[in-house]
Amino acid sequence: MKLNPLLVCLPGAEHLAPGLATGLQCDLADMTFRRFPDGEGYLRFHNDPMGRDLVLVAVLQDPDRHLARLQFTAAAGRAQGAGRIGLIAPYLPYLRQDTAFQPGEAVTARHMGALVSSAVNWLVTLDPHLHRIDRLSRVLNIPHRSVSSAGKLAAWITARIPRPLIIGPDAESAGWVKDIAMRLAAPYLVLTKQRIGDEAVRIRPDGVRDLAKRTPVIVDDIVSTGATMCASIAALLTAGAAPPVCCVIHALFGAGVEARLLSAGADCVVTTTSIRPRPGAIDIVPPLVRGAADLLRPPIRH
Repeated sequence: MKLNPLLVCLPGAEHLAPGLATGLQCDLADMTFRRFPDGEGYLRFHNDPMGRDLVLVAVLQDPDRHLARLQFTAAAGRAQGAGRIGLIAPYLPYLRQDTAFQPGEAVTARHMGALVSSAVNWLVTLDPHLHRIDRLSRVLNIPHRSVSSAGKLAAWITARIPRPLIIGPDAESAGWVKDIAMRLAAPYLVLTKQRIGDEAVRIRPDGVRDLAKRTPVIVDDIVSTGATMCASIAALLTAGAAPPVCCVIHALFGAGVEARLLSAGADCVVTTTSIRPRPGAIDIVPPLVRGAADLLRPPIRH
């Protein structure tokens, strides 16, 4: 009898594991992960992976620390006889550097794709940050699914926000903003951003309209320092908007970022669970399950 796949939860992804294991009909692997005093990692499978497919679940918000563990876990499973190895990584890092802006720069989006393709047999991720590289197939050579949080965000907005105006802080957010607005039959607009440095931007509220009649909802895929979101809040308030709601797909928040957004004038901040569990966060396990289901169990070929 064929055994269920093993779902291997890497440290930091524990909040996603129960829902994924249930939805994908996987057994939760019993694992040990720890670090030696010199910083090197140790891992051990307590379930025999021999002949079983593995589904690795990883939250990669601190990629330089987590990627080695991911590679070693996949390699250890393969060395112990595992079948196909898949990866569910809601946040896929290193995609923002998708071209060389200066001579000698690493185009990390392509290198990240090569790394993942060499480690696992398939990938599922959520709303990857794609811009000049317009789809993951340009950097990956394994089967993959890029699933969207738009339906979950739209449902959250519908239940809580009357007459929303969906706002993107820059051109790169246009795809998510348009998708959510269409689901809500709501208007949307995209602000104009000029980046001054890693933590400084200038936002122009070009084309702002309906501010007196609508509740502004700013949607961004990645927030780390909060600089872009804070500048967007300031621009909207200056233009006469009500305090905006801030929706973040991948909340890579450093210390104090949420407090900074609220101090800037946000009405509230909501995130998905792609990085960590938070009170009131939007659960993104269902779209991850849908994306992984056909990759985990490919169609039978006659």
